[in-house]
Amino acid sequence: MKPTVVFDLDGTLVNSLPDIIASFQYVLRKAGLTPPSENDMAKLIGLPLAEMFRRAAPGASADSLSEAYRRHYRAHMTDNSRTYPGVAEVLGELRGRGLSLIVASTKRSHTARSLASTVGLLPLLDHIQGTDDFIPAKPAPDVIHAALKHIGGKGICMVGDTTHDVLAGKAAGLCTYAVGWGAHSPEMLRISEPDFVEPDLKYLPDVLSMMPV
Repeated sequence: MKPTVVFDLDGTLVNSLPDIIASFQYVLRKAGLTPPSENDMAKLIGLPLAEMFRRAAPGASADSLSEAYRRHYRAHMTDNSRTYPGVAEVLGELRGRGLSLIVASTKRSHTARSLASTVGLLPLLDHIQGTDDFIPAKPAPDVIHAALKHIGGKGICMVGDTTHDVLAGKAAGLCTYAVGWGAHSPEMLRISEPDFVEPDLKYLPDVLSMMPV
């Protein structure tokens, strides 16, 4: 089984938060609702979409808002989304070491693949797995297990930007590396007790070089 690093996508490899927040706020305003602040919105990212709307707009139809969000987001998901600095270089280095690289996302698989393709990451990844409305979302480890099973990989580390990523990685029995440039602040991330909290991905190759594979 090939040693495999599991990544979250949004807020970890791709700075997609501006487009996610913009679509979320657009849908709420169009429904006549007051959207949360960007700071409060960021704290919700990583939850399943319907749960985000349930918390942001109690009493409204989370399913209807979710469908409206998906329509708007599909048309605007790369208006401002770009890979974070150095991501392609880190992924290239890890692939050069013979590691498999996969994504376990709360997004639906086809949406996650479309985003990764548009920002140029698809050739650097061995598989992209979304929850697809039938796999329990993080912090459950199921999407990680599904991604690893697809390629027959042996997970060694989960890399993410939210407490949900960290908890899912821990539940899957993986090392956890949290990045502070995404949705959750380093202080919030530390609550979930990851093995490593770093500002970015720069130190990930060093961390992985110390791990038995």
